[in-house]
Formats: sequence, C-alpha cells, structure tokens
Amino acid sequence: MNDYQHILLAVDFSEHSEYVAEKAKSLAYKYQSKLSIIHVLDNIPMPDTNYGTIISMYADSGYELLEVEKDKLKQLGRYLGVAVDQQRLVWGLPKQEIIAFANEQQTDLIVLGSHGRHGLALLLGSTVNAVLHHAICDVMAVRLPTL
Repeated sequence: MNDYQHILLAVDFSEHSEYVAEKAKSLAYKYQSKLSIIHVLDNIPMPDTNYGTIISMYADSGYELLEVEKDKLKQLGRYLGVAVDQQRLVWGLPKQEIIAFANEQQTDLIVLGSHGRHGLALLLGSTVNAVLHHAICDVMAVRLPTL
C-alpha cells in the first residue's frame, strides 16, 4: 500500500469536529502528507423573496454567520498547520462539494465524521454514505463518540 500523499478533512463544525480533525492531523503526520480542509455551507438562512434575498440587519444575518464560519475554518487551519490556499469554504451540497474538491486537489484520502446511522437513516442518505460511494479515492469515516 502506498502512503497517503494528500489528505482532505471535511468538517461540519459540530461538537465532534475537533475529534475528527485530530484523526486527520495524526494521519497527515504519520504519512508526512499534505492536509487540506473543506467546510460546506448548506443551511445559512437567507430567504428569497420577490425582491431578492433578504438579509437581516440583526446579529444572526447570513453574512455574519458566514463570517463566523470563515473564522472557524481559519482557526482550525492554523491549529492544523494547513495553508490558507488549502482551506475551502463553499456553499452547496456537502457530498458534491467534498468530492469535487477532493478531485480538484487530487487527494488520496478523505476523512470525515460518521454517526454510524443504520436502517432508515442510512437509506435516506448521509453525506458520508454519498462520499463513500462516489469518491475516487479512499474515504475514512471516523466513528463519532456518543455524548
């Protein structure tokens, strides 16, 4: 087996993101590989109307939430030693954006967290399941601890 040369960490900034990030950091250190990070925004509230997108002037506006997410990504990037040009923050469908970035960057391993869903939840499809079945590289689903 060849060592991994480029690892992509997909984060959602949930309560377990640091746990998954530590796994990716450990693998990158072990294989002396390049590490990239992606965070996909798929649910920032910015309602559309006949007059265009309404953005609240209050603290919970879409733009302010976007800035919060950018800051989280920058902090994680600094902690992991990931260059800014290897950090991606994008709006879209997580499964599609993760795979597209992995292909663009020619990564050979994608690391993301998994809640270990079974039955109906698995059939309905999760990001991990979609990435696992559509990625052209290895995928590591890190089992998240239960709270």
